[in-house]
Amino acid sequence: MASVRDLSLSIDGTGCSVSFIDFPEDVQLCILSFLTPADIATFACTSKRFVSLCKDDGKLWFAMCDRRWGTKTQIKNWGRGRISYRLLYKTLSEWENLIGFWRRSGSGTAGTSSPPLVFFEWGSSFLTGSRVSPSTTGTYGVVKAPFLWMSLSQEGQVLNFLDPDGRSDMLGDFASSGEIECLENDLVPVNVSFMGKSHFVVEEDLSFAYSNSNTPEQSKKGIRRSSSTVSLSGDDGCGAGEDVTGSEIGSPGSLPDRLMSEIYQHFANRTSPVGDRSSRRQRRKEKERQSRRKWEPEHFVKIVNCSPTPSRPLQGLWKGIYDDMNLGFYLVAYDDIGGIACRRIWNSPERFASYGPVFWTSNTTFVESPFSVEEENLYDSRVHLQPLAEADSIDGIPPLAESNVVSRILFINSSFDLVIPHLSGTTANPQGVEGRIWQYGDGTFGFGFLRDNFIVDLRHVSKNGCLLDAIEFRGD
Repeated sequence: MASVRDLSLSIDGTGCSVSFIDFPEDVQLCILSFLTPADIATFACTSKRFVSLCKDDGKLWFAMCDRRWGTKTQIKNWGRGRISYRLLYKTLSEWENLIGFWRRSGSGTAGTSSPPLVFFEWGSSFLTGSRVSPSTTGTYGVVKAPFLWMSLSQEGQVLNFLDPDGRSDMLGDFASSGEIECLENDLVPVNVSFMGKSHFVVEEDLSFAYSNSNTPEQSKKGIRRSSSTVSLSGDDGCGAGEDVTGSEIGSPGSLPDRLMSEIYQHFANRTSPVGDRSSRRQRRKEKERQSRRKWEPEHFVKIVNCSPTPSRPLQGLWKGIYDDMNLGFYLVAYDDIGGIACRRIWNSPERFASYGPVFWTSNTTFVESPFSVEEENLYDSRVHLQPLAEADSIDGIPPLAESNVVSRILFINSSFDLVIPHLSGTTANPQGVEGRIWQYGDGTFGFGFLRDNFIVDLRHVSKNGCLLDAIEFRGD
């Protein structure tokens, strides 16, 4: 990498040049803010004069955070403005990849409302993951309910809380005030573990300790984390046996207690006749601890291509009617061999129900307008399946069919799972079924099979990183 220190500019062609050293500090910070941490470390080695500038947390590292995320979140509000911007940069660099849609991998947690689809977005001083589910009000509306809240404490420790019941008022108050009070029976402290760029795991943080004190001073602290938690800066953030607020840790699940217990158990089994009894007691305590779990570990996979592109016009998340005549989500993806697969994303007790494609085709060549009389009759003779409230119109003409003109047609040559089997007139579900995809002028599309008399009209779930027709969920 060429040294920034050697940067020079010619002025008016006179041969005079200005070195980077001669630039005002605010210009230097602006230029350096475009570098990566590795580049900053390299730059600091070019001159002793720049070492202090590269270490200046409130200037350089704030400039780097502000340039990269300043338009998305309030940089100065993270950790109530008391954490280092270098730590914040490291944290947000890791969390930034969460922004967007994620799909649950595997079946949901028994007894909890685990979402099949989660949407992450920036908050003022936090990241929020929201459940996204289709509305049941007979419209194309999308219900947005709280699921996961991620932020940093003023001591620089990661705070992740999950809302298993979708109580919007709980996470909303938490996020706005920065305080956590009386959440032991409501929110679940969790760890978010990243497995590459497209996979993360959410599991309950059983080392998290709640404060049960009723004193006003301690009630403001609300909850506290055991000393086994390490901040992203690589420091514990507090001494052994103390939490981030300076209080002593009394939780039996803290790291020092566990280590002492394991050491005691090891030597007891070797030297003491009551070692077996101690081991059984330890195992019983561990079972009791596990029984207090509120959330079983769950895996989520990122939906990388969640929006259409000019070369992939059908790609992305869509919403349309399911076989139970309710609104649901569809995911259309282009595969490696040039085909297109459409799958459903829904909550179902059947293990592979959401895996089998609704349709798959290897033919991705559209037929352009003008169309043949046969194709026009094929389209005009079909009923558009839409939510009940959307289908209400004058003279029985669906609003979407009236306002959208078919611009292109794609032939479907294969299907594995008919959308509405009981309307097909037969119990057979052959592997090969011919159908059509009708793309409308506004970019949306509908699909149907020749053996049926309907068209499933699909609309966008999101656009430009924002949910469309979003309805904020309000818990009871």
